Amino acid sequence: MADTDSQQSSSGDSQEASQLLPGVKNIIAISSGKGGVGKSTVAVNLAVALKQAGMNVGLMDADVYGPNVPMMMGVTQPPEKEGDRLKPAEGHGVKIMSMSFFVPEDTALVWRGPMVHTAIQQFFRDVLWGELDYLLVDLPPGTGDAQLSLSQSVSLTGAVTVTTPQDVALHDVRKGIMMFQKVNVPLLGIIENMSYFACGHCGERTEIFSHAGGERAAEKFGIPFLGRIPLDPEIRIGGDNGTPIVIADPDSPQTQAFQQVASTLIEATMPKEGQPRSTLSDMLKKIKEPMGLK
Repeated sequence: MADTDSQQSSSGDSQEASQLLPGVKNIIAISSGKGGVGKSTVAVNLAVALKQAGMNVGLMDADVYGPNVPMMMGVTQPPEKEGDRLKPAEGHGVKIMSMSFFVPEDTALVWRGPMVHTAIQQFFRDVLWGELDYLLVDLPPGTGDAQLSLSQSVSLTGAVTVTTPQDVALHDVRKGIMMFQKVNVPLLGIIENMSYFACGHCGERTEIFSHAGGERAAEKFGIPFLGRIPLDPEIRIGGDNGTPIVIADPDSPQTQAFQQVASTLIEATMPKEGQPRSTLSDMLKKIKEPMGLK
């Protein structure tokens, strides 16, 4: 009975959030099964690459325990208040919202699930996202409260999983994939980050974290493999300096890798001419089905 009541409440939350985001065409979760795979680095570069492709883009930093998107995007000005809501900050043409704007840098958040859920709800309800082609949501690693809150709060276009090639990371990726499948969130694909290292002097390619693990996982689960991002110091430097590599070095192979992933996502998510978008009833059905509700 408790599960049913919870699910009905989530349905109400989802309906409300969707009504408050009428201008957002696609909401995509950027996830990872474990920490340390470069998920946020991928999220910021992918957001800017989508912007470079002519899309209107927002980036929500839902990693409330480690919110570093503003630093990686070079954003120091906090959001401005407009009436009783917030106008997102902006970096490199991308609208940004993060918990780091509201919590001192040296303060650790020790929050239980309901508080995380409330924060994510407020990032949807109280932020003026406006007209967007894509709202990327950078989730915390793992399969916890933030992932469940997001999947039950809005109608997700789908989820993208970031991994590194080695077996340890891929073991946790499988858990994340199963979680999204359980809550009926479409899996848009896997990105293999730190796929290989190319020597800056001789060009020799070294596969430090094994080879093609992300591609094998995608094949096993029958979902798209979106591409490989190399391990490169310039990508790390871009994140530290607040200038993602797709801005700092637009002609580099690393930038081309991010741009290819962005192009693949656009192709997969933008409806073709005459193809209808998901309706509110479709979204509610998605939420009810895992619990066997009618």
